[in-house]
Amino acid sequence: MAFGWIDEQAELRRRAGLVRTLRPRAAESPLLDLASNDYLGLARHPEVTEGAARAARTWGGGSTGSRLVTGSTELHAELEGELADFCGFEAALVFSSGYAANLAAVTALAPHGSLIVSDAGNHASLIDGCRLARGTTQVAAHADPDAVRKALGGHEGPAVAVSDTVFSVDGDAAPLTGLAEACREHGAGLVLDDAHGLGVLGDGGRGAPHAAGLAGADDVVVTVTLSKSLGGQGGAVLGPSRVIGHLVNAARTFIFDTGLAPAAAGAALAALRLLRREPARAARACEVARELHTRLTAAGLEAVRPDAAVVSVRAPSPEQAVRWAADCRAAGLSVGCFRPPSVPDGVSRLRLTARADLSGAEIERAVRVIGETRP
Repeated sequence: MAFGWIDEQAELRRRAGLVRTLRPRAAESPLLDLASNDYLGLARHPEVTEGAARAARTWGGGSTGSRLVTGSTELHAELEGELADFCGFEAALVFSSGYAANLAAVTALAPHGSLIVSDAGNHASLIDGCRLARGTTQVAAHADPDAVRKALGGHEGPAVAVSDTVFSVDGDAAPLTGLAEACREHGAGLVLDDAHGLGVLGDGGRGAPHAAGLAGADDVVVTVTLSKSLGGQGGAVLGPSRVIGHLVNAARTFIFDTGLAPAAAGAALAALRLLRREPARAARACEVARELHTRLTAAGLEAVRPDAAVVSVRAPSPEQAVRWAADCRAAGLSVGCFRPPSVPDGVSRLRLTARADLSGAEIERAVRVIGETRP
C-alpha cells in the first residue's frame, strides 16, 4: 500500500509521546501568551498592523512573482536599506522567511570543496542549509570556539562557521567574539543566525553581532527573521555588498521563491521604525526574561538562565512535558513545549518567551501557574 509506512511511524510517535497536532487559535484569546515569539509585543501594535494594511492597499495581496521578476517593490528596497542601516551592515536582502534566508546564506556561501563548521545546537534551518550545501559539514561541540578552531585547522580551502547567536531551545548565547577570532585565524567566514537577538540584544535591539562589535565586518554575514521581535513575517540576510550581490545571483531560495508579500514587508518596516523610536522595548524584554528565571528558580523549578528573551524550564519526560503544557493551558497560560526531535540533547522542556509588554502581575501569574501544574 502506498505510504503504508506512515502508519507505522505514527504509531511509534504515539508510543513515544511525540505526536504533534495543529491548534488553530482565535483572533482573541483569554490565554496569557508566553508561547509566541512576539518579544516586543508588536504583532498587534496599531502602527504595525496599519503598515501591513497600507502596503496591501498600495501593492496588493501578494508580490506577484520572484524577486528577480516582479516580486521586488520599492517597499522591499526600503526595508532592506533600513534593516542594513539599523543593524550596521552594508546591505541586506529580504526573503519570504527566516528559514529561506538561512538556506540561502549557507548554501550560497559553501561551494564544492569548502568546509562548513556547524554548532551542534543550531536551528533546523541552518542544519538543512548544511545538508543542501555542496561543501562538507563538520559538527562542532556546542558554543565551543576551540572546537571550531580545531575543525578549521584541519582544512585547506574555503571555509565558513555557522552558528545561532541565541539558541532557540535554552536561550543561551553563542560566544561570538571567540567564534570570530577562530574564523579569522584561518581566513574563514562567519555566518550568524540572529533570529532571537534582533530586537532584544545590542544597542536598542540592533542584535547580538552589533553588541559583539561584529556588525559591518567584511567576514561576517548575519541572517534575521522578521517574524519575532518585528512582529511580522519574512527573513533577511545582512552583510557586505559583494556577499549580498552573490546571493542575488546564486541563492536558490531567493531566485526561485516568490517575494515576501508587501503586507509583511510593510509590517516589518513599521515595527523597525517603532523600535528605533522606542529602544527601551529591547531592554524590557530581557528584564522580563531575567525576572521569570529568578521567580521560577525561587519556586524550585529547573530553569536555564536566559541570555536574551527565551526561558527554558526542564521537564522530566516528553509525556510529562506535553501534559504540563496542557495543564498550563487549562489554567489560562500558553507556553511552548519542546521535545525530541526539536531538542538536540533529548531533554524535553517548557519554553517561555518573555515579552516587553508583560506586566508584573502577568509575570507573577505565569510563574504561579507553572509551579502549580508541575509534574
